[in-house]
Amino acid sequence: MVDWVSLTVPFAYLGILVGSLATFSSLYRKRKAAKSSTLEPWFGPHVQRDIYLSLLHLEPEPGKDKSPAVPDGVLKAALLQRAVEDIRRILEVRNAKQPLSNLLQRGSVGDDLWQRFLRAEKEVEAELRDVVEEANALQSGWGQTIFQSANEMHHNGILREKLNAIQVQGKSDKEWWQHEKASIQSKFMKELDDGEKENTKPAATAGGEKMGSDEDTVLVESGGPAASGAASNSSKGGTAKRRKGKK
Repeated sequence: MVDWVSLTVPFAYLGILVGSLATFSSLYRKRKAAKSSTLEPWFGPHVQRDIYLSLLHLEPEPGKDKSPAVPDGVLKAALLQRAVEDIRRILEVRNAKQPLSNLLQRGSVGDDLWQRFLRAEKEVEAELRDVVEEANALQSGWGQTIFQSANEMHHNGILREKLNAIQVQGKSDKEWWQHEKASIQSKFMKELDDGEKENTKPAATAGGEKMGSDEDTVLVESGGPAASGAASNSSKGGTAKRRKGKK
């Protein structure tokens, strides 16, 4: 005969254990959801999406029952701009996922940052599905090609920004080169002037020395006849003395 009393004890233990685990899991999930909802969003406000939704759901003007009709071209342009912003967010999520995962494994970042990233990834996926549905609603089959067009627009925008940055940098470089060129020219002209001054000083000194040598030559030449006369007088005196001696 089966002893049901002895079997109720392990079954009761198992029931209490399963119930406690279920309660703990439920409380943990609720706390995690509440904590993730209070985390700061990964991306900022989606302005392009807000513009599209505001155009799609325009409120009627005061005194009128119907809201003004928005042309399909305007809605398509707004939805395309929304898709361009989604492309930018997709690329950012893809580029940040692997490095962030590596940092999380090393313990360099906390779990809160990883939860923020996962929530942003889910939001981007939901946004992509919403854009595809809106594109198909505006035009049949457009949802298959809208992100291709948005990707081209995104790359064209990046290229345009790079070209603008190059043009701005080119203007600043041109101004710097003009200033540098003027300073180099002024320095070069100053060096030329200093060289000319240094060359004129030795020429003036050489001219003064030449004039002094010419004057010395004139003095020697002018004193020549006197010296010769003195020499002749001295020779005559010597001859007279010799004659007196002979006598």
